[in-house]
Amino acid sequence: MILILKTGTEYNLLELRDPNEEVIYSQTWPASKLLSEELPGKIEDALSAQKLMFSDISGIVVFKGPGSYTGLRIGITVVNAIADQVGAPIIGTIGDNWISDGLERLRSGENDQIVLPEYGGEANITKPRK
Repeated sequence: MILILKTGTEYNLLELRDPNEEVIYSQTWPASKLLSEELPGKIEDALSAQKLMFSDISGIVVFKGPGSYTGLRIGITVVNAIADQVGAPIIGTIGDNWISDGLERLRSGENDQIVLPEYGGEANITKPRK
């Protein structure tokens, strides 16, 4: 099972694809400040809906940017942790063809091992008021 995730944009995308790369589950939802609370449960619910477990994940493709600093950081951190725990290869990609590029890299046996976000610019972090 291949897990596909895009966060850091106006809408988040979560897909599961079978070994033939056919979409068997797809969900989009608006970005919100609750992503860190919502995302693990959404992944677990997607797997459960297909009667799968985290250990059934055989590869991960994640959009690594550009996008929202917080959204990218949360999504990528979650899938990096999953990839590490289940021993699945993880691929981070960018651009309009990020899914097909990531799937091609998985097919060729690549593994980024850890994905770092590409924000597309400096993070806009405000200084504390005090």
